[in-house]
Amino acid sequence: MKRLQLSAITLSFGGLDVLTDVSMTIEPGIIASIIGPNGAGKTSILNCISGFYHPQKGDIYFGKQKLTKASPHQVSTLGIARAFQNIELFSGMTVLDNLLLARHQNLNYNFFQAVAFWGKASRQEALNRAYVEYIIDFMELEPYRKQTVASLSYGIQKRIEMARALTLGPDLLLLDEPMAGMNIQEKEDIVRFIIDIQHERQITVVLVEHDLGVVMDISDQIFVLDFGELIFSGKPEQIANNPKVLEAYIGQE
Repeated sequence: MKRLQLSAITLSFGGLDVLTDVSMTIEPGIIASIIGPNGAGKTSILNCISGFYHPQKGDIYFGKQKLTKASPHQVSTLGIARAFQNIELFSGMTVLDNLLLARHQNLNYNFFQAVAFWGKASRQEALNRAYVEYIIDFMELEPYRKQTVASLSYGIQKRIEMARALTLGPDLLLLDEPMAGMNIQEKEDIVRFIIDIQHERQITVVLVEHDLGVVMDISDQIFVLDFGELIFSGKPEQIANNPKVLEAYIGQE
C-alpha cells in the first residue's frame, strides 16, 4: 500500500500558470476526490500524476518512487492506471480484445516463444486471459464481452474504460469524470463499482467529478481547486460549509 504525495506542484504553459504550488497527500486505500469549477486544474493534476504533463516545480512520489519526470508507460508499470474522461478504447474491437490488449505490458516472452506459443508464452497468455475474465465478471460485462465497443451504449463504454484500467492490476486508480454524460441509473452503477474497487480490491481511488452529491457520499477526502490553487482539503463534512469552497462555486455560477 503506497501513499501518493504531491509537493508544491507548479505547472505552466506559455507563461500561464495552470497549477500553482499544489500539495496533496493521499493515504493508501481511500477514495479521494478533486473538485473545483471548470478550468480549476483538476485534470491537469491527473495528467501530472500519470506522466502526461511534467511540472516545472515540485515533486510527485508514489511510495518511494519518484514520478515527477516519469513517462506514462513508466507510471503504469509502477501500479497506477487511469480511466479517461474521453473514452480511449478501440471502437472496432470487442470488449474482450480491448481488455486483453491492455494487459500487453504484463507479457514477457521472446519472439520465438510467441511464434511457437509454448512454455512461458503459453503460461503468461493463460494467466492474462484468466485475469481479464475476472475483471469482466467484476465489472459485470459478461453480456457484452464479444460485442464490438462501437455497438454498445455510452454508459457501457464508460464502464469498459474503467475495466481497461483495472486490467493493469493497479494499486492506484485515477478516474477523470467517470460519470460525465450518464443518466441516474448509469451513475448509480459506476458509484457501486467505485466503492467495490476500494473495498473489495483495496485500490486507492483518485476521482475528478462534477457531481457533488456523489463526491460527498463516497469520498474519504476531498481536495478543492480554484484557478490552479488548492484552496481547501478535508473530509466531506468539513467541505460542505466552507466559505472558500462556497465562494468558488457561487462565483462560477
